[in-house]
Amino acid sequence: MSDQIRVRFAPSPTGYLHVGGARTALFNWLLARRTGGVFVLRIEDTDRERSSGEMTQAILDGMTWLGLTWDEGPFHQADGLDRHKGDVARLLEQDAAYRCFCTPEELNAKREQLKEEYRYDRACYHIPRDESERRAAAGEPFAVRFRVPEGETAWDDEVHGDTRFRNESIDDFIVLRTDGTPIYNLAVVSDDIHMRITHVIRGDDHIANTPKQILLYQAMGAAVPRFAHLPMILGPDGKRLSKRHGATAVGQYAEQGILPQAMNNFLALLGWNPGGDVEVMGMDELAERFSLERVNKKSAVFDTAKLEWMNGQHIALTPAEELLPLVAPVLVRDGLIAEAEVDTRREWLLRLVEELKIRGRTIHEIAGHARTYLVDEVEEYDEASVAKHWKNAADVDQRLADVREGLSGVDPWTPEGIDAALRAAADKAGVGFGKLAQPLRVALVGQAASPGIDFVVHTLGREGALRRIDRAREKLAAMQGP
Repeated sequence: MSDQIRVRFAPSPTGYLHVGGARTALFNWLLARRTGGVFVLRIEDTDRERSSGEMTQAILDGMTWLGLTWDEGPFHQADGLDRHKGDVARLLEQDAAYRCFCTPEELNAKREQLKEEYRYDRACYHIPRDESERRAAAGEPFAVRFRVPEGETAWDDEVHGDTRFRNESIDDFIVLRTDGTPIYNLAVVSDDIHMRITHVIRGDDHIANTPKQILLYQAMGAAVPRFAHLPMILGPDGKRLSKRHGATAVGQYAEQGILPQAMNNFLALLGWNPGGDVEVMGMDELAERFSLERVNKKSAVFDTAKLEWMNGQHIALTPAEELLPLVAPVLVRDGLIAEAEVDTRREWLLRLVEELKIRGRTIHEIAGHARTYLVDEVEEYDEASVAKHWKNAADVDQRLADVREGLSGVDPWTPEGIDAALRAAADKAGVGFGKLAQPLRVALVGQAASPGIDFVVHTLGREGALRRIDRAREKLAAMQGP
């Protein structure tokens, strides 16, 4: 086996790229990147009835979105059919496999009779070779079964350590169907040998396949790769993650405003402990730190709130230039800005996104905060903020009148000029800056929480700020009554 580590991600194109598969791909990718190895992408599409080109493309799109670039591939398992059949023929030649002429009806009758105690009785194993070949040549349908030897099959799992199966618990399993197509275990082993895979990293749900595959490696005279079985991903209820827990396909998280670097960071921590207190990491740091030795045996819980928190951390670390192409389509879709304005107002939008990025956990939340600055008027005044900061309506109205007068004279319209005008208005009212800024903030954005007041006023522009102050004063007048 080569000294260079070669890993593979081998999804079946019968569905989208789901969270569990994405994490498996990520762990393989991280190991390859840390060790200078090779990451191979293989599409396991031998199940022609359930496989589709649409799902294959969806998987490739999901991988591309995550940034999990492959070094070789994508290869298609179905293209190896002749090699698979050749491997089965060699197993037959060396008596490691045999033809099984039992019909489905015969096998079902035995299963029905023996129930839980059913095991294939090797009835066809005892057919003499010349008779078996004669019946096959005559066109009698047959499958091919692997002859499981006595003893036990063991391996040192990179996650679970010493793992053993008694061979007597394994039926003589089929490797080739009656229609001449290979069974999963045979095709996987044949492909992994052909692609010189050194490490097989996959989910715990494959552990039962591993002893069968090791037996096939040995029968084919090939080196057995290292195996690492990752813990399952569970929902908050402790059950295997599924659609009932919400989105499970990575494409859905992209649509929900999750960044790919945040998804990778989150997935990496589902079952892997980097050591220390660090949690927020980019791809380079993940690859530098990753090791199979620190993968946990215990199942990991998918916590959507933790994913959103992680996403918020990555959004805050991402330059506005990278966020704007993600935020702008949401603003256009919601009718808040014309597509042509994305270019003409680019600098303004960049300043807005830069200020708002620390306030959103998703791209959609940032777009939601941006809405305040793109509509003509405050759409809703927060009742609690109004009750707290507009309590004395007459005094607040006078302060807003002073602010309006001061802002009307700011020229040029700069944050510094705005700040000076606001502080002059506070001095005129004889109040601290906060006593003026908070009522003004409610007037401008409808609530008491926002970016710095200078930024808010400057971003709304003179016309927009004065219009909102006028609208707020109308509301204050109504609160005072006749």
